[in-house]
Amino acid sequence: MKTEKCKRLGEVLEESVAKGEIAGGNLCVMYQGKEVYYAQAGYADIETKKKIERDSLFRLYSMTKPVTSVAVMKLVEKGVIDLLDPVYKYIPGFEKMTVSSEKGDVEAVRPLTVTDCLSMTTGLTYEGEANGAQQDITALYEEVGKRLYTQNPMTTMEFAKGLSCCRLACQPGESFMYGTSADLLGAIVEVASGMRFGTFLQKEIFEPLGMKDTAFYVPEEKRDRLTTVYTETEKGLQAFAENHLGICNHMDAAEIAFESGGAGLVSTIEDYKKFTQMLMQKGSYEGKEILSPRTVEFMTTGRLLPHQENGMAGWDNLKGYSYHYLMRVLQDSSLAVFNASNGEYGWDGWLGPYFANMPKEDVTFLMMVQKTDAGTFTLTRKLRNVLATAL
Repeated sequence: MKTEKCKRLGEVLEESVAKGEIAGGNLCVMYQGKEVYYAQAGYADIETKKKIERDSLFRLYSMTKPVTSVAVMKLVEKGVIDLLDPVYKYIPGFEKMTVSSEKGDVEAVRPLTVTDCLSMTTGLTYEGEANGAQQDITALYEEVGKRLYTQNPMTTMEFAKGLSCCRLACQPGESFMYGTSADLLGAIVEVASGMRFGTFLQKEIFEPLGMKDTAFYVPEEKRDRLTTVYTETEKGLQAFAENHLGICNHMDAAEIAFESGGAGLVSTIEDYKKFTQMLMQKGSYEGKEILSPRTVEFMTTGRLLPHQENGMAGWDNLKGYSYHYLMRVLQDSSLAVFNASNGEYGWDGWLGPYFANMPKEDVTFLMMVQKTDAGTFTLTRKLRNVLATAL
């Protein structure tokens, strides 16, 4: 690897801050298990001029999902969960589901399964008004929000049971449809393990990996490290203070009862780096085995069935990719919209956190930013193209 070419990554990050595209962020490149480049730029909070640091805390949003996938696979390894288990085995109410279709509501042809959740083919959506399924989910999230700062906040299991009352946007297994499936898996882990989802993650993943700053809750003594979320407006970047997808923006609720398997974790670049390296090193990190090599290979080479991949057609960033185990997996690099190689996998988050593991090159790229509706955005693609020159 031509590590000297990585310097351009930091320059691009600084240029993005200077242009007002992001408030700030940090990134790192790992090669053969070692950090070969790190850069940080800009502010954790523009108003106070507090700068981004290595220990800055970022809301992961959907980059929580790969962690949830690992939790499920630990229970699969132990023979506790079967991938074809129906969801109703763990959560009552999912025995019979309703599908919202153009012809009206119809009965689901079969129950949802664990593997449907891992492949995002349950038909459970996120918020919106386009169909009955989205409207049902929207109403559920509104209830989560109303109860967030009360003495009776909605729990992980309550949310999952609420999903059983929501209509599906397609038949189970019919198509990839991004949504609340990972939140359902969080509740399944609770039932299968006999402990709260966050407790399971802490015991089985975070503590062994030394991820001391990763959790669903930020204690008061750490909140000064929590980065501010920004949104792009006509007047430039403005602080965004709203709660989204049931996640407490300021992490200051008395209790985080809804431990969202799809969006709830907060972490640092240092912590998440350890998680990525555990996957790159086939399930182990610094002598601690989280998963077996066979399990990691199994979950990082998965893909959707051909007809299910049709549901990814509108995702321009995912051209050439398939999806499974709550991560993208590149199948055809000739279709990708940035310079990438077959076999890489990873995911991103609503606010821009992003990681890609590239087994062929033994390289990991990891970035943390906090900008609404970012996901894999322009900056991410520019950085990936710069990184490719160093490989």
